[in-house]
Amino acid sequence: MTTKEKKTEAKTAVSPGMGAILHKGGATFRVWAPHAEKVWVTGSFNNWAEAQQALKHEGDGYWAGTVANVKAGDEYKYVLQNGQGKLWRNDPYARELTSSVGNSIICDLDFAWDETIAFEIPAWNELVIYEMHVGTFNDNNPDDGKPGNFMLAAKKLPYLRELGVNAVQIMPPMEFPGGISWGYNPSYPFAIEKDYGGVVAFKTFVQAAHAHGIAVLVDVVYNHFGPGDLDLWRFDGWSENGGGGIYFYNDERANTPWGDTRPDYGRTAVRQYLRDNALMWLDEYRVDGLRWDATAFIRNIYGHNNSPATDLPDGWSLMQWINDEIDARSQAKITIAEDLQGNEWITKDTGAGGAGFSSQWDSNFVHPVRTALVAQDDAFRDLTAVAHALDPHYGDDIFHRVIYTESHDEVANGKARIPEEIWPGQHDSWFSKKRSTLGAALVFTAPGIPMIFQGQELLAGAWFNDNSPLDWQAACEQSGIAWLYQRLIHLRRNAEGNTAGLLGQHLAITHLNNEAKLLAYHRWAGEGGAGNSVMVVLSFANRTISDYAIGFPQAGLWQLRFDSHASVYDPAFEGQVSGDVQAADGEYDGLPAHGTIQIAPYSALILSQ
Repeated sequence: MTTKEKKTEAKTAVSPGMGAILHKGGATFRVWAPHAEKVWVTGSFNNWAEAQQALKHEGDGYWAGTVANVKAGDEYKYVLQNGQGKLWRNDPYARELTSSVGNSIICDLDFAWDETIAFEIPAWNELVIYEMHVGTFNDNNPDDGKPGNFMLAAKKLPYLRELGVNAVQIMPPMEFPGGISWGYNPSYPFAIEKDYGGVVAFKTFVQAAHAHGIAVLVDVVYNHFGPGDLDLWRFDGWSENGGGGIYFYNDERANTPWGDTRPDYGRTAVRQYLRDNALMWLDEYRVDGLRWDATAFIRNIYGHNNSPATDLPDGWSLMQWINDEIDARSQAKITIAEDLQGNEWITKDTGAGGAGFSSQWDSNFVHPVRTALVAQDDAFRDLTAVAHALDPHYGDDIFHRVIYTESHDEVANGKARIPEEIWPGQHDSWFSKKRSTLGAALVFTAPGIPMIFQGQELLAGAWFNDNSPLDWQAACEQSGIAWLYQRLIHLRRNAEGNTAGLLGQHLAITHLNNEAKLLAYHRWAGEGGAGNSVMVVLSFANRTISDYAIGFPQAGLWQLRFDSHASVYDPAFEGQVSGDVQAADGEYDGLPAHGTIQIAPYSALILSQ
């Protein structure tokens, strides 16, 4: 080969990967468009010449080519010819766009990660998740029409660290129409929402979170795309039955509650697209896990359970494949399914036929617990239902479920936050504070991975709205409630070495009195004993209960570690009656010892030795 031939080959060398792959001297562009007859790439680097830079067909519908003198920050699009028409399309793999109706941007994916930050996600039984909507979490100028962003969110990481949170779950940060959205309508799954700050801002946020000892989980949406501002729709001009073309089912399987845009899980290139997306978050952004939205609609057309006639086997195998790929890279990465059907196969190993998720959101916890908390009359608080909600039932690991009383779904769509549901218009009332914090105690002492929604610890009222930021100034008025949450989180994580039982695999409901509205349960780790056994007592009654006998796992002094009625949490919590308990030998509630407790209205006690 002559020197001239070598130079020509170097200029036209095609790099592996999808989308725009930046390298020395230019960039390789690769796109999947099986029904295109010709494909070009155009952009600011060639003055948007429509048919100057042709891509070569590689086979299987892929087109690729290298363009010299392309640099980071350049804008681009693909031009696809199908018949007599030409389609201008954004890159399905674009990492950033000028906007959801703008142009793709070539990104330099290199980032100066601080390798001195040695972070690994905590063990799952130690996780405390804080669900965050970037656009409203910290917006210091809510009147400018722009959402909050990653840099503003990062400023609150010290606050979250002090609260005790060790994982934030980011609601979908992918490019969506406009700048205001929940994020569950992704237009470009690989792109970081421009109004949130883009690629560099998100990597900076992840690094800052890790520096504060906080894991980052990303909410991904694979059950549908869009449906707005969606260049994937009939991407290369082909479709059937009025459907969406190559990225989507083109029959009844396309239908979802959010539009006819369910991805075609049986098409090899689409499966690869979703797999590449999942691994991008873990590899390129170094996030610590994924929460999958609405997995019931990935495995079944209508989101049904045990309905073989409408199941989507390709969706099930897709989830297995991606979870296996993630596990092969790191057993520490966590994947969480929002399935909400109580299906134990979601968290079973793929080798046993399960979907392979680490954990799943548990609707069997949130609904009965919320019902008991918001009921206006004590007579309607069903402690049997609450006790059933406490019982772990997804295999042999109690941390196969995420438990919560508030999430983005529970505080919107016609539903308000718990304090507001308890007393509409009076979310800061005594009753709202007492019963919402009783719910918090349940979340942090029950078996499962606890999660709270942003502002829950600040007694946020009303409902979640994607253009109504948290009012941090008003939140200062509820600093005592935040302190209560902090105390619960520290006990949940065994920060003082005497509540390891809350990290353990064991639960026993030891006392249930539906008439008195009192519930007690024992949590323990290993063989139990001092430091490893915790007793939790909950009163769902609007009265003080005195000299009430319950069973204890062991005789001796049981120290009061937490009382939600302590006045330090709110001046209105007057007249604390609870204290340490001296348990004596003698069987009670099926336990070898017994003692008497005092408990204030709508209160929670945590005791340990």
